[in-house]
Amino acid sequence: MKKLDGKIAIITGGTTGIGLASAKLFAAEGARVTVTGTNPQTLATARRDLEGLAEVVASDAGSAAEIEQLARDAGARHGRVDVLFLNAGITRYGLLTAIDEQAVDESLRVNFKGPWLAVRSFAPLMPRGASIVVNTSMTHLVGRPYTGVYAATKAALASLTRTAAAELAGAGVRVNAVSPGPVDTPIHAKAGLAAGVQGWASQIPLGRVGAPDDIARVALFLASDDSSFMTGEELLVDGGMTRLLRQGG
Repeated sequence: MKKLDGKIAIITGGTTGIGLASAKLFAAEGARVTVTGTNPQTLATARRDLEGLAEVVASDAGSAAEIEQLARDAGARHGRVDVLFLNAGITRYGLLTAIDEQAVDESLRVNFKGPWLAVRSFAPLMPRGASIVVNTSMTHLVGRPYTGVYAATKAALASLTRTAAAELAGAGVRVNAVSPGPVDTPIHAKAGLAAGVQGWASQIPLGRVGAPDDIARVALFLASDDSSFMTGEELLVDGGMTRLLRQGG
């Protein structure tokens, strides 16, 4: 039997990278998948890539009105949502003494406020046994220059994960987080860091950066009944970068 057979799954930020890989994997495991995005070009590409596998919807992951509409549409079409993967996020890098206020506000809007709005909107649609998976980041566990705002939003998101898990446990809805290390995805190109992604391999004990599929497989584990006795947890998927010292480093 497939791990998500017959499940209704929503993936925010699902048109590229981790979200796109997760959409393909969730569909292969039997889910009826809807992914969201905002960029017209990536939406068009995703519609081609996911044809026959998932529905692709334009929706701003930081907008209350659009998140609420997404939830209403899911409720009208399916009556429930079994898996909610809150994957959408943005990077705004810069020194704390130099980054501008607009970058901080936009980071909080998409990376923290959006997931909170999604939990609020979708929780009433989620039956017992449903699962919310949140994409955090290992950056909030370390102090790394230029990542302060991004890391702070992810720290807030990790805290939100634990609180949501406590509040939704009585309804039988699990809430867990996957915490990626460096992953080769388009988000780095948007931040102007694409050329440096592979350079991080020297800092990772397993000797390579992650691939979107590495994170998608852990998201699948948290979304499925394989993790049925887990809630409020955050799983690091970073090749040992956070917990281990690089041998010889």
